[in-house]
Parts: sequence; C-alpha cells; structure tokens
Amino acid sequence: MTRVKAVILAAGKGTRMKSELPKVIHEALGKPMVEYSIEAAQGAGAELSDICLVVGHGADQVKKTVGDKVTYVIQEEQLGTGHAVKCASEFIGTDGLTMILCGDTPLIKGETLKKLVDTHIEEGNAITVLTAVVDDPTGYGRIIKDSWGKFVKIVEQKDATLEEQRVDEINSGMYIFNSDILTTALSQLNNNNKQGEYYLTDTIEIVKSQGLGEVSTMVINDVDETKGVNSPEQLREAEEILKRRGTER
Repeated sequence: MTRVKAVILAAGKGTRMKSELPKVIHEALGKPMVEYSIEAAQGAGAELSDICLVVGHGADQVKKTVGDKVTYVIQEEQLGTGHAVKCASEFIGTDGLTMILCGDTPLIKGETLKKLVDTHIEEGNAITVLTAVVDDPTGYGRIIKDSWGKFVKIVEQKDATLEEQRVDEINSGMYIFNSDILTTALSQLNNNNKQGEYYLTDTIEIVKSQGLGEVSTMVINDVDETKGVNSPEQLREAEEILKRRGTER
C-alpha cells in the first residue's frame, strides 16, 4: 500500500469572516471546517498520524479545537501557499504521496480525494492537480492545456491573457504530489515576484522544466466540492449544501 500523507493549510486569519476566531475553526453544521478536510484526507487513505496542519493565526486555538490527533507545524509569517507547504518539508519527507488540501473547504469529499490518489498512481504522475470546470471562472487560476489536452501550466487571473481568461477549467488549490518530488521542488522555490511570496504553483513549473515527472489533472464531478469559505455568506452557503447532502443520503 502506498503511504498517503496530507498537509492541510490552516494558517489564514480569515479577515472577511469578521470574527476573532481563526477561519478554519468556524463551524459548519456544528463542526469546525478543518475537521471536514481532516475526515476527507482520512477517506483518501491518510492515517491521522500522517495528517499535518500548517497553522499560524490563532495557532493555539486551532490546536485546542482539533486536539493532538494530528501533527502541526507553525507558519510564523504568511508568505504564500508555497511558504506554508515549505514549513511542512520535514513532515513531507521523501516517502509515499502527499496531498495538499485547504482547511476552509468543508465540502470536499473523501471519495473524491481517494479517486485523486488512485488516478495519480494509475497514471504514474509526479503531480496531479484537482480541477473543476465552472460557468464563471473569474478570480480563479486557469488550467492551460495544449491541443492534445496535456497540462501546460496554471495561470492566475491577473496574469492571464484574454484568451486564457476564457478557459473554464480552474485550479481547486488541491493537489497530490510524489513526496520526494515535492520536497525537491520546495527546496528550489523562490519569491522573486511582485508580491514577494512563495507560490505552490511554482513547484509545478520546477517539476516540468526539469523533467522530474508527469503533471496531469483530474476534473472533479461536483464543482461545489471545491468551494472555499471566505465570508459568513459563503459559510451559510456551504451549510446549505451540507444539509442537502444529509437529506439525499
């Protein structure tokens, strides 16, 4: 059995939530949002001991809420997604596979992540990006592919040409990497950009440019699963979807 680890990004302050609570411990149907991500990671085959939360803002509150069932690393400064994952380099190591998940996506299902793991292994990829096809891709990173349908790159909205902006396949912000390749790419990340941040998507560029392995995508069936929660309104929307799911079972 291939070992599956999960790094869950849970360091954000969540200013738009208009609350002192760290964003990921806001509750959806009485359960902290981050717990949904932890359960989904378990559903994909990760043991609790192989799940790591990257915490920052309100780290002690998050630890107190979630408890000592998972591993924690601290991101002292918020310097981008790449920096957050870099903080967990020791945890990632070189063994097995590592999923990168978000602590504010309570709608992601374990069965979807399990399918992502299986697809990654079957296709022999170095990186598999979880994507979605949406009606309105505004604000999301676009998945650019060549005429053969092979992955080329992820382009952020602000950097996309008009043609690229018309692409309706978007990056969910969730990925699975071969751990050794992720560790290699993280060691080469830099923050030579306008924001001075380390972007996780730059690891994809590193892997592709150095021919370290195949990068591919898996399109999610249910777009709702990729929805992140950044405001009280989005939290209510997520709760409505979770309630619907409960009645559909």
